[in-house]
Amino acid sequence: MNPRLRLTVQQADPIGGAVAAPLVVVGSAVALAISIAFTFVHLDEIVSPIAALLGIGLVGAAGLALTTGVLRSRAQFASERLWLVVTLATGAAVAEYVSTMGRNAVLYDDYGPVTIGLLLLCTAPYASWIALLGAAGLSSAVLSILVVGSSVSSGSRQPLGSLILIGSAAIIVLATAGAAYSYSMVGSIVSWQRRVNRAALQQDASGRTAADPHASDPHPSEQYASEVVRDPDPGTPAANRLSMLGREVLPFLAAVVSSDRVSVADVDRARELAEALQAALKAGIEATWLDDLAEQLRAERATEVVVDDPSGAAAGFSSDQRTALTAIASWLGDGTRSRLLRISIVEGAGAGRIEVVAEGGAVRPKQRELERIVSIARAVGFGTESIISPERAIVELNYLTT
Repeated sequence: MNPRLRLTVQQADPIGGAVAAPLVVVGSAVALAISIAFTFVHLDEIVSPIAALLGIGLVGAAGLALTTGVLRSRAQFASERLWLVVTLATGAAVAEYVSTMGRNAVLYDDYGPVTIGLLLLCTAPYASWIALLGAAGLSSAVLSILVVGSSVSSGSRQPLGSLILIGSAAIIVLATAGAAYSYSMVGSIVSWQRRVNRAALQQDASGRTAADPHASDPHPSEQYASEVVRDPDPGTPAANRLSMLGREVLPFLAAVVSSDRVSVADVDRARELAEALQAALKAGIEATWLDDLAEQLRAERATEVVVDDPSGAAAGFSSDQRTALTAIASWLGDGTRSRLLRISIVEGAGAGRIEVVAEGGAVRPKQRELERIVSIARAVGFGTESIISPERAIVELNYLTT
């Protein structure tokens, strides 16, 4: 799925979301000031002071809900918070309509559309463009009903279409501006992150080439052989089996060559060694880059890493997906954050799930720091979910398979 369809600016760039928080406070204060000022402008039209005060209070509550939702202490702005803000702001517009029912001469001095649109604009860094347009459409539909009711009660002869357009214009314009900002910013951030990921992979590849300047391009047959049967890293099960086979196979072959005849026991022994060699080669072929990453973390971080990828799905990951999973595993696999790191991959029914679990660390990871790492996975198309408990930290990545 295209990341632009569901990602928010905060998810793609958590630091940028934190920087935008003060603007939300300013926008919420401006919305409250507008509701108070507009109420005084049509003070002579108010027939229910209680409803008028309730409307101002609901605008303040919507601004407060939005402001508290973007606090630094919160890991991420929840989508439910957006609908809470829209519901409160729309409720304020309904209260304003009730306060001037039957005496509302004009629509341009109603604060409902302006405050709803302004609050949606303030939500742009924390909501996807689809959610913003959906919220704008829902609130505009409610206000359209109010406009029709106000026109009927006041006996206005103006065309209903023009009245509905005027009543919804502020919401549509401001919400569209917020949606355009969200769409363009997410696209820019995701493109930048992908360029950085590719540059990092290329730099890593060039670094390995520079480490062996005398290496020449292998013959195609040698390259194919190195890909099929590669030397396992020291300490891996495949390396241990090959080492054992080397100690047993060579003496056995020497004994068979020097003997006059081959016994039944020699045939049985040859079959056993052939099966063991086949198992060792199969282990080397089935090992993926994720197994290499696990070995590197064990060696460099002193962290026990367990990889459970029975179908070898990791071998089919794109470079962006590998970079994202590597970043999460490397960060959680730090010796201070975990003593045991479990990585499991399951695929089926057109979807896949990766679960990374870190246990037994001396330092408990912070949710905000973890979200910054997980945002890399969201930027390359993974659906993400992270949980931190006193015992473990869990990151779940979901993706679609082709």
